[in-house]
Amino acid sequence: MKALLDTAGRKTDRVFLVGVELKSRSAWDVRDSMDELSELARTAGAEVVGEGLQKLETPNPATYIGGGKAAEFSSHCRELGVDTVIFDDELSPAQARNLEEAFGTKVLDRTGLILDIFAQRARTREGKLQVELAQLGYILPRLTRFWTHLSRQRGSTGSIGGEGESQLESDRRKTKERMEKLSEELLEVRKQRATQRAGRQRHQWPMASIVGYTNAGKSTLLNALTGAGVLAEDKLFATLDPTTRRLRLPTNQNVLLSDTVGFIRKLPHGLVESFKATLEEVVEAELLLHVVDASHPHAEEQIRAVNAVLEEIGAGEKPTLMVFNKVDQEAGRAGAARLMPQFAQAVAVSGRSGVGLDELMSELGVMLRPVRATVELEIPLEAASLTARLHAIGQVLESRYDGKKGWFRAQIPPYVAHEFAAYVIPEKPDRASRKPVKRRASSVKK
Repeated sequence: MKALLDTAGRKTDRVFLVGVELKSRSAWDVRDSMDELSELARTAGAEVVGEGLQKLETPNPATYIGGGKAAEFSSHCRELGVDTVIFDDELSPAQARNLEEAFGTKVLDRTGLILDIFAQRARTREGKLQVELAQLGYILPRLTRFWTHLSRQRGSTGSIGGEGESQLESDRRKTKERMEKLSEELLEVRKQRATQRAGRQRHQWPMASIVGYTNAGKSTLLNALTGAGVLAEDKLFATLDPTTRRLRLPTNQNVLLSDTVGFIRKLPHGLVESFKATLEEVVEAELLLHVVDASHPHAEEQIRAVNAVLEEIGAGEKPTLMVFNKVDQEAGRAGAARLMPQFAQAVAVSGRSGVGLDELMSELGVMLRPVRATVELEIPLEAASLTARLHAIGQVLESRYDGKKGWFRAQIPPYVAHEFAAYVIPEKPDRASRKPVKRRASSVKK
């Protein structure tokens, strides 16, 4: 699917940004949103040459901004040699059509711009399918803008058959057929992902998913923890396709850690629907690592935006570890100190410098520990390979040796319980009533 902005292979598009300060929005909120729109445009490969704002009670139903402002901004665009005008909010098909006539240039809204970035960044077959489906869903109600060859086709029998369907009707039909085909292909992708998850779950390793606002440092964190080698750039939506890697915790516990597409404010519902195959990794995870750019001045608003998307996909109630990233910067340290007290489970880290990663790993071990069983074992010394296996895959809490046997109290994953079943010390009623500390103390005296 051709990118909507189409900046590849020719001169850089010169774009003009337009925002509206509604009565319900504060000036700083609009300013932050416009700055983000500017960064999105640059990520798409465009050059921002100007911007305009208008204060309104409510958007104009015909042109979103007022007619006078549209004429004023249009004059600026002609002087600046603007190729594309980008609005910070979603436009209706009628508004976009009227604005293109007023400006005499291509007009995009925030949704169209995000779709353009996604089209440029998608690398896997799954990602390309999801982006194309989202683009077609966006274009379908706007076909009259993209197609001008709307004359009627003649019926196959000439004048007797009358006029056939219009070109617009034909294009709409073909677009819907393509969307149905893409949906079917994505359903197959979701089945394949379910099969892959089932294969991973045979090991009964817990799965944690990294979520967060775009450019919060999710991929950098995944690379720091697992050495995944995922592309990490200081750009919005640097990576789209999910990556899953195994992470070994200090408790000898294996965790599957998955990176996902970044979230953003005003993320269109249709885009969330199209990316459900990718976002299922979040829904299926046992724990979420919510990465926050602690250095960002509006980190709290970004947290709320991510939580809104999590609610939309049915993952709002999952156990979450808040990870306040970028504390290698002064603003990041101050932001983390201010925000961390608001959350029960939170750590401060720097994915780039490695600060706080040990604490993060320790907290992960604590939050995922309930999936392990605590057992007492007596293993003969000659079964040295089994003892080595216990140390490799379990967390040995206590141990002692009496010459012929080794006694261990350890936490082991359920999927290896059968390997140690013959060496588990049955819990006796009288011993169960005693506190473990007292029993261990008496054995040391002996």
